[in-house]
Amino acid sequence: MEFNRESFFEGEILLINKPLNWTSFQVVNKIRWLIKSRFNIKKIKVGHAGTLDPLAEGLLIICTGKMTKKIHQFQNLDKIYTGKFFLGATTPSFDLETEINSKKSIKNITEKLISKTLKSFKGKITQTPPIFSAIKHNGKKLYEFARKGETVKIKEREVLISEFLITKYQLPELDFLVHCSKGTYIRSLANDFGKELECGAYLSKLTRTAIGSHLLEDSISIEDFENNLGQIV
Repeated sequence: MEFNRESFFEGEILLINKPLNWTSFQVVNKIRWLIKSRFNIKKIKVGHAGTLDPLAEGLLIICTGKMTKKIHQFQNLDKIYTGKFFLGATTPSFDLETEINSKKSIKNITEKLISKTLKSFKGKITQTPPIFSAIKHNGKKLYEFARKGETVKIKEREVLISEFLITKYQLPELDFLVHCSKGTYIRSLANDFGKELECGAYLSKLTRTAIGSHLLEDSISIEDFENNLGQIV
């Protein structure tokens, strides 16, 4: 992969493998800083095309220069995720960001029941985004209300689940694959799936493997991007 000063201004589409515990904003800042430092640039536009939570990893599309005008096109594409649901417990954030706040037995959970429950989560479904999210309400991000213990009425949204598979049964964890439309919260899917099973569930691992036709296997790490910049003469 070769880059130059002009190509970043004309617009590059970078497929980056976001590491665990990084925010999408931190990745953007790092990429921007590397480009500015390498080419002695004072200002350049850099943005991402769809947030990944800090506890998620995988494909993040980064656009530079003129390509930032097309970010919305990437945001509208379907996504594919893999990961793990943990059954028998819930958390306020629907993932590992917060501590477990309830537990229930999973002794009645069977593969047959799980397979039956899957069917109700395919096609168009309605879900409520987690209160621990960056969606804005009255000018503030929802997680700001959550961290203060304040309750907020969150609007439901309709999303499309094209494919929802359990790829491995190893209770209390389930490995899954989800192909979904933009705006889908996999954390909410985990929470709703647990409610339907009547045992509770939260998201314990998440990896984004595809955005439209763009694949995680074609992405590079932040370190590889930095090394490639360093080799330019």
